[in-house]
Amino acid sequence: MLKKISRFFVNLVQKYLPDPFIFAVILTFIVFFMGMFIAGNSALEMVNHWGEGFWNLLAFAMQMSLILVTGHALANSNLFKKILVKIAKIPNGPGQAIALTTFIAAIACWINWGFGLVIGALLAKEMARQVESVDYPLLIASAYSGFIVWHAGLAGSVPLTVATEGNFSQEIIGSLIPISETIFSPLNIILSLVVIITIPIVNKFMLPDKEDRIIVDKAVLNDTVEEDDDLVNSQTEFFADKIETSPILSYLVGLLGATYIITYFMGGGGLNLNIVIFIFFTLGIILHKTPRRYLAAFNEAVKGAGGIILQFPLYAGIMGMMVGSGLATIISQWFVSFSTANTFPVFSFLSAGLVNFFVPSGGGQWAVQAPVMIPAGAELGVPAYKTAMAVAWGDAWTNMIQPFWALPALGIAGLGARDIMGYCIVILIWVGLIASAGFLIL
Repeated sequence: MLKKISRFFVNLVQKYLPDPFIFAVILTFIVFFMGMFIAGNSALEMVNHWGEGFWNLLAFAMQMSLILVTGHALANSNLFKKILVKIAKIPNGPGQAIALTTFIAAIACWINWGFGLVIGALLAKEMARQVESVDYPLLIASAYSGFIVWHAGLAGSVPLTVATEGNFSQEIIGSLIPISETIFSPLNIILSLVVIITIPIVNKFMLPDKEDRIIVDKAVLNDTVEEDDDLVNSQTEFFADKIETSPILSYLVGLLGATYIITYFMGGGGLNLNIVIFIFFTLGIILHKTPRRYLAAFNEAVKGAGGIILQFPLYAGIMGMMVGSGLATIISQWFVSFSTANTFPVFSFLSAGLVNFFVPSGGGQWAVQAPVMIPAGAELGVPAYKTAMAVAWGDAWTNMIQPFWALPALGIAGLGARDIMGYCIVILIWVGLIASAGFLIL
């Protein structure tokens, strides 16, 4: 049954989903005209909202590019590759490979979304090398599907924001919300466990019949940077070559990085995007041993970052129009208008899923929706922690059909959005049912 359903969506997506860049351009004009005809902005005002927002994700785009590149370069080190190979040899057949990849990616994303996105894609790629007859697009889709639990995890933007002293929503809520009531609440733990346990099974049952599987050539997947003995020979003629092929500089930089990482965590620092990048970089430069080898691995990895660099400014412009025009607020208020105390968390979840199409940033989305959703929930008697987690789950939910967040995984895998999004739609439907039922019942 699931094979037929997934095949329907795969064929649908293959026919009609444009390249992620074209998708972003289409979304730009959809929001542009919605801002005019729904929010009442003039064309010039929408142009200004777009232009002013265009650069708002530059720092984030650099972070995403670096987490992809440093993670990919780390995976090309001999030690890390051996670890991935050992894990990839555990499954006994394609179905187990799909399930294990999904499970590990989901756990990693729950710990830290940036870490999980990269590790999941790298593991999937290694699974494709080690496991015979596994469908490669489904394998990458399975790795990406683990991302659906990121906002319920330890690096979730909304739960961490509402727990931080002086955050913008503290005045709206009236107090801080500790993570014991959000991330570690019974509601969130149950939803997280159900999703993490069931999506590997769903993905496994979507495995196409053997004759329909897309199996990539192992040679195509082999992007390991080979060590050239001539380049690392300590007897090279020129001083510059000796420096570039000496491990001393790499180990000194690695020592600096390791020292900072240790003091950072000893000082109470937590996992965030910057420290994950820093860990990837430090481990990578140590494990590659020489600056020349690390540079070669880094340059190879950069090839997959083009989509991020090109598309993130467009999404920043879309966010600028959504917020500046008032569209995001209008959408949120529309869902609130027909909610009751029982249905409000579900409609908060659904509204966040819709807004996420156009504002694909957890923190940015909370800034837009909190002023609307928190007072409305309080008026209906819905606890603020439940509203916050409903928005968090909704934000993560529609990432399954929003190519924005898939770009790092696709860059590592060498695939396009059309290759994986059909499978992701099935996960979207499944998790949508689970989350909706959870917010109604629990």
